[in-house]
Amino acid sequence: MILRRSIWSVLLVALVASIYNSGCEQRPIDFSTQVKPILNKRCISCHGGVKRNGGFSLLFRDDALDTVESGKRVIIPGDPQHSEMIRRLTLSDPEERMPYKEEPLTKEEIQILSQWIKEGALWGDHWAYVAPQPVEVPKSKNLLAGFDITPKEWARNDIDYFILQKLEKENLKPSPEADKAILIRRVYLDLIGMPPTTAQAEKFIDDKSDDAYEKVVDELLTSPHFGEKWAAWWLDLARYSDTKGYERDVARNIWRYRDWVINAFNQDKSFDQFTIEQLAGDLLPNPTDDQLIATAFHRNTMNNDEGGTEDEEFRVAALIDRVNTTWEVWQSTTMGCVQCHTHPYDPFVHDEYYKSMAFFNNTRDEDTEAEHPNLRTYEETDQRKLDNIREWVLKQGGPEKEQEVVRFLKTLEPKYHPHDFDEFVNGELIDTKWLGIRPGGSARLKNINLNGKTSLIINYWADQEGGSFEIQKDKLAGEVIARAPLSKTKGRKTITIPLRETIGKHDLYFRFSNPNGNPGRTVCAIDWFAFRDDLPGKGLPEFSDKEKSFMELLNAHVDNTPIMIENNDDQHRTTYVFERGNWLVKGQVVNPEVPRSLNPFPDEAPKNRLGFAMWLTDKKNPLTSRTIVNRFWEQIFGYGLVETLEDFGTQGAQPSHPELLDWLALRFMNDHHWSMKKLLRDIVLSATYRQQSKVTEELYQKDMRNVWLARGPRVRLSAEEIRDQALTVSGLLSEKMFGKSVMPPQPEGIWNTVYNGETWQESKGADRYRRAIYTYSKRTSPYPSMLMFDGSSREVCVSRRIRTNTPLQALVTLNDPVFVEASIALAEKMVTEGKNSKERIGAGYYHVTLHPIREGKLAPLVELYGEALREYERDNESVKKLTNQEKATPELAAMTVVANALLNLDEVITKE
Repeated sequence: MILRRSIWSVLLVALVASIYNSGCEQRPIDFSTQVKPILNKRCISCHGGVKRNGGFSLLFRDDALDTVESGKRVIIPGDPQHSEMIRRLTLSDPEERMPYKEEPLTKEEIQILSQWIKEGALWGDHWAYVAPQPVEVPKSKNLLAGFDITPKEWARNDIDYFILQKLEKENLKPSPEADKAILIRRVYLDLIGMPPTTAQAEKFIDDKSDDAYEKVVDELLTSPHFGEKWAAWWLDLARYSDTKGYERDVARNIWRYRDWVINAFNQDKSFDQFTIEQLAGDLLPNPTDDQLIATAFHRNTMNNDEGGTEDEEFRVAALIDRVNTTWEVWQSTTMGCVQCHTHPYDPFVHDEYYKSMAFFNNTRDEDTEAEHPNLRTYEETDQRKLDNIREWVLKQGGPEKEQEVVRFLKTLEPKYHPHDFDEFVNGELIDTKWLGIRPGGSARLKNINLNGKTSLIINYWADQEGGSFEIQKDKLAGEVIARAPLSKTKGRKTITIPLRETIGKHDLYFRFSNPNGNPGRTVCAIDWFAFRDDLPGKGLPEFSDKEKSFMELLNAHVDNTPIMIENNDDQHRTTYVFERGNWLVKGQVVNPEVPRSLNPFPDEAPKNRLGFAMWLTDKKNPLTSRTIVNRFWEQIFGYGLVETLEDFGTQGAQPSHPELLDWLALRFMNDHHWSMKKLLRDIVLSATYRQQSKVTEELYQKDMRNVWLARGPRVRLSAEEIRDQALTVSGLLSEKMFGKSVMPPQPEGIWNTVYNGETWQESKGADRYRRAIYTYSKRTSPYPSMLMFDGSSREVCVSRRIRTNTPLQALVTLNDPVFVEASIALAEKMVTEGKNSKERIGAGYYHVTLHPIREGKLAPLVELYGEALREYERDNESVKKLTNQEKATPELAAMTVVANALLNLDEVITKE
């Protein structure tokens, strides 16, 4: 018995000692969460990608462990005592102590760095640059132990288990499900951007089946309005606008891209294909018109056609914008920092920026006034001519030639522009845009490949008869290889000029003359020119008809959409590193490559924009799927799982639910095969989404911003939704989809355009009341109500709109012409839906909130109606002025004031 007690005593002592030792054992220092924040905050501004004072950099481990200019090693792994870093951090002399002339590090920070060096100074990979790994859904039975709820009783899908796990850790519990009226309005606004009608809401409220909500979600996902809602979000990222930007900010005909985005969402185009078509649709085999239009994503860059500007400067500006936008939209990465220097915080070095740029540098656009290249959309008769030529070329020349000819007729590419000329004699670029040479003058076009070229096609205009020009090979007074008259034109004209057969590349001198013209005026103005071979089938009876149709199509009236087209071999561009980001100071030549810190470039992918898009959507890419699911989450809940949507780097926010983020990213790629609708369906069917949004005092104190999601989302509606909601509840909304942008009412004097003479032409009929996504967007003068509610001017990519709250917003909903007209229409409905003012006001409140009005809210509205009615009974002219109706009654005017107040209620402009 004594022996047994002794054994148990020894075992107990050993167990206690084991527990004590395990509790006291120091965990290894984590670089990403403990060390990197200190380095970023206190060290890297002097020792990183921008500055490397003393030759010391903390951006990469190899740099940090290297010998510095003083000959010392700042960090010696395993030996903090002899590491210069720790010595300099602990000195008392302010001239030697680091950080220099800054507050010293705390003892705790120095201890962390010392222990980190002692453990080997290991660098850790930032979470965002490691591909997401499979995550087990936390369905433990112990979740919510102690709460009056079990996971199975609350959770609707796997998303909820991740949320429950975090709530339990934060000692919070989920909120009850929102009532059906709130839930139906919430999901309508989130999926189609408009509230339900009262009939739609009541149908759901009355449906007692278990899958009533699920049926509504599935119905909304198939609604044509789904694409309109989600396209508005994407157009912020695409910096879509109906104007070019900069000083003149003239119109741009790019609305077909907006319609492509709407259709892509409605079709549930997989996100990988959605990406590929926008970044490289023109590089797909035999691309469709829609795939070419998709590339307008990167033709949304601003274009400067002001006289006196340098086209190459603004081409490069657009190119830089494309690089920065692509990295922000698909990778949540601040690659723009790397234009001038190695990234100060993240593992991207200076030349990697230009290796990324090399993917985009070889496109045909060159900041031209006509925004070449464009997709030319023909009218029906001309389209038949095009189809006829297509058949002829296919039969006579084969599929490769057919593609080349049709591509030229649709895009006019490849061609040259006047800014490619040099050595002007008695001539210039007119307004720095068009070639203008006076009689007897000339200009040179360098290094043109004439192999197989039989004709020159030019687009020109001339205001005097008697002009002509000729082309001389290699030098002035050289061999003449082309000569043609230039007749007076009415507007622009495209002609073809035969070329003498010439082999190889040559400098070409264009000489112009007009013996009858004014010697001080240009012979003509040329916009573009192209060197081409003959159509196939020359010598056959029908050839002349086909050639004639070909020229008719070149001169046809068409609708143009700016698109991307890749350069051919003759026009290929070389990409250089810009020293310190200056496009005029070119450094080493670089080729298209992706950063070494991310996934490798796919073996089968070409080294062009198409290959880059394939790399972005490769399942090994650590950022793309995380970035996109985070963007969708933010649109639904108001905040992303990573709040800094634009920056997943080490200076960005940490994920609030990292396991959920990775689980969603993998599910999006693998289970849903990049389906955006399926991703959204998961989110809105979750119990997390369905919670009521009521904020208790406890929740406010513990989680003011709803990071842990113990309640449903409650955020202000977007600018588009606020406008669309007003039109919907008033019955004014036009459901017309697609087409050119419209100009609904806006206050006079908003547009003060320079140099272009454009004015706001107010739309008539149903176009006044179309959804906000169709409203004309001018960069230098955005639609006022959109701007007031934090809409983007679309000059640059915007990942998230920062919500503000100002008195001017209330002034918009109370005074903007659209909201006033919506108030009148709503008031007209209200006066027919009750016997007295109380019933009518109650009906109006129900229309806009889907809830019966409480007495506490009804009383002040009834009082407002009474005051307004007394005022309008005394002043009939004000009745007419408000309602714009000769026979309007004071009762309608007074009810309009109430309706206007209803549309301005916080619960109306907020998603509850």
